[in-house]
Amino acid sequence: MGLSVALNLIAVSGCVLLLCGSSWGINASVPLVIWHGMGETHYITSTIANYHLFIHLFAGDSCCNPLSMGAIKKMVEEEVPGIYVLSLMIGKSVVQDTENSFFMDVNEQVSFVCDQLAQDPKLKGGYNAMGFSQGSQFLRGVVQRCPDPPMKNLISVGGQHQGVFGLPRCPGESSHICDWIRKMLNSGAYTDTVQKHLVQAQYWHDPLNDDLYKKHSLFLADINQERVVNETYKKNLMSLNKFVMVKFLQDTMVDPVDSEWFGFYKPGQAKELETLQESAIYTEDRLGLAEMDSAGKLVFLATDGDHLQFTREWFNDNLLPYLH
Repeated sequence: MGLSVALNLIAVSGCVLLLCGSSWGINASVPLVIWHGMGETHYITSTIANYHLFIHLFAGDSCCNPLSMGAIKKMVEEEVPGIYVLSLMIGKSVVQDTENSFFMDVNEQVSFVCDQLAQDPKLKGGYNAMGFSQGSQFLRGVVQRCPDPPMKNLISVGGQHQGVFGLPRCPGESSHICDWIRKMLNSGAYTDTVQKHLVQAQYWHDPLNDDLYKKHSLFLADINQERVVNETYKKNLMSLNKFVMVKFLQDTMVDPVDSEWFGFYKPGQAKELETLQESAIYTEDRLGLAEMDSAGKLVFLATDGDHLQFTREWFNDNLLPYLH
């Protein structure tokens, strides 16, 4: 999974958790909270004038590494001078942050983040949020459960809002971890032990075992209102000004890629896909997404790259307008 910034190319990667803060001067800009995905490491090959870098991430990255998510923070700072950026780290160290992206109960992570945001005086007036890969659906959990301070715009970059039914590619140093995760998911994703201790199991969505998913999924089935409609969740999500979803058309890591636009397999099989607008979550409007769509609050963006790969120009043209 990778984040690449090369002269104008950024490849951001992942599914792990972040939480370190960087503070800036006070101005009229809206603060930004960032949450990344699964763990990665990095290397840097060159530095060129005007902060042109080539960065590629593999396993072992963290919230605060200046060569990885730090590059995204720095890029946003350059484009929006004076902005306050909080990059979420779960735990007391980089090692804990990385481990927790694989093994800490997502509901506990969301609660941890909600407490952090509520205690940050710089966020009192509200903030925008940007999630990378699994961090996207975790931030949606935040807005649905924790309306104070208010989230204004949610930008999901390669998030999996209907979950995943596969882990097709996980290169670099994390490949052995992903091999183990695949075995756990395939053998017992909905057992109590796996659900409680494996992050990816909590957004594992098996269309061939829909009843098991709805009954035992600790995180995704809850925030997607699969068991019961929580009107507070619906109201809080609908309070967003914009919910932006970015889909990577050549994505080799998310299965199915349509989950990045809230689509998924039709129930009972794993071949034919349906869009968000064709799904029960939309037609029954369990989350308010249909009403948000009618109001112009849903934004569907696509870019012709692999998972979390995009150019700085594309970022500035398509995502930067939602950060002001």
